Amino acid sequence: MTTASNIYDLSFTNNRGESVSLSDYSGKPILVVNTASKCGFTPQYEGLQKLHEEFRSQGLIVLGFPCDQFAHQEPGDDVQIDEFCKVNYGVDFALSQKVNVNGKDAHPVFQFLKSRSKGLLGGAVKWNFTKFLIAPDGESIKRYAPSTAPEDIRSDIEALLPK
Repeated sequence: MTTASNIYDLSFTNNRGESVSLSDYSGKPILVVNTASKCGFTPQYEGLQKLHEEFRSQGLIVLGFPCDQFAHQEPGDDVQIDEFCKVNYGVDFALSQKVNVNGKDAHPVFQFLKSRSKGLLGGAVKWNFTKFLIAPDGESIKRYAPSTAPEDIRSDIEALLPK
């Protein structure tokens, strides 16, 4: 279990093998999503990219964390996942290396997010495209179900952006 007091104490490895400190995003809202390329929710990449394009100049950070823990719906390696996202959805927001979101090997980012925002059925991530919106304070987190379309969280994102 992670002992981070806020998200900015953590880091991840992007899909190019580079370490990224979440402290680089301090003071900005962050949308973290566990993603998969062969899921019924995969078309949400398009909506996530739209949010990224619309709000990045105001500080929104969108981070995709590919995960293969749900029905083997992310079978590719990091290069294949990146290519799929770019070719099919024009994704240019940051993607991590493939991670686990549940279990003893869950990535520390997801350990933190789950400990701060219980879902409908408890702490575990239940499926691909679960979304976590982290306020600029790095502590306040709102969790959204996989079925929640990216555009349906637009007003929550806007509320976190500088006025």
